[in-house]
Amino acid sequence: MSAYEQPPLDFGAVCQRWRNRRHSWRPTGEGGFDPTSYRVREMPNDLVHTAKAFVLAHHHSGSWPAVRCTYGLIDTDALAAGQLVGVPTLGIPTQVAVLTWVFGRLTPYEESLQLNRLVLLDDVPANAETWAQARAFRLAAARGVRGVVAHSDPEPRTRLSAHGPEMIFPGHYGTIYQAKGMDYLGKTRPRRLTVLPDGSVLHDRAMSKVRNGECGRGGAERRLVALGARPRNAGEPGRAWLAEALHAAGARGVRHGGCHRYAAYIGPRTGRLLTAPSYPYPKAGQGGVAA
Repeated sequence: MSAYEQPPLDFGAVCQRWRNRRHSWRPTGEGGFDPTSYRVREMPNDLVHTAKAFVLAHHHSGSWPAVRCTYGLIDTDALAAGQLVGVPTLGIPTQVAVLTWVFGRLTPYEESLQLNRLVLLDDVPANAETWAQARAFRLAAARGVRGVVAHSDPEPRTRLSAHGPEMIFPGHYGTIYQAKGMDYLGKTRPRRLTVLPDGSVLHDRAMSKVRNGECGRGGAERRLVALGARPRNAGEPGRAWLAEALHAAGARGVRHGGCHRYAAYIGPRTGRLLTAPSYPYPKAGQGGVAA
C-alpha cells in the first residue's frame, strides 16, 4: 500500500513519511511492517555523509543539525541489499539548558542528547518509526547515553513554488513519542522564526555567526546566496550584509507558538526521575496532526 498525500480520515491514526522534503501518510492499520526485513545500525564515520545526504534530501527542514549519534534504518529485502530507508539521529540542542532542565543529574552531550532527526521514506510501512526509534535508543544506551529529549513541531510550514505556497510540513504533536511512553513536558516558549522561501528556518545562532564574523558562518551565507542574495565581499561587515541578504532571499519573520517537548530515560533501569515537571499528553486538535 502506498503513502497518501493527505491523511485518510477513514483510517484513523496515520504515520508521517517523507520523500524529497514532501510529507505523506500511511495509515497505522494497514499492517505490512515486518521487522525481520529491516535493521537499525549505527552509521560508521565513513558512512555518516550518506546519512547526512539522506536527511538533506528528504527531511522537511533541509538541514543537518549538530549530530553525535547517527543511525540508519536498512531495508534488508530491498533489491539493492542494504538500502537506506530512514535515519534517526541524536545530537546537541541549541542550548545546554534543553538537557540540564530535564536531566539534572546527567552529563549533557554525553549522557543526555536530543533526538534531532527522524525521517523515514514513504515506502516504509506504518509502525516502523516506533520500532526504529526503540532500536536507535538501545544502541545509544550501549554507548552510555541515558536520557533523550525530543520535540514535535505543531506549526505547519510552507515553501514557495512556481504555483504559489506549498505545504511541506503540516505539523504534529508527537504520537510516536507518546507511543513509546516518553514524558510530556509541555511546550517551549513562543518565538519568532526567520523562514526562507524553501521552507527552511535560518536559526538565530546561524545569523549571529554571520553578524559577528564567527567561524561556521559559511553555511548560512551559502544558503542565502543560493536563494538570490549576492555573495559577501571580503571584509564586508556581517550585520549590514545579512540584512541585505535576508531581503534579497525573500526571508520572512513568522511567529511560532512553541514545540511540544518529550523526554525519557533509556538503557538500564536506574530509578531516576526527571527534574522537569510532566503533563498529560496533547491530543488531536491541540496543535498539529497525529504523527
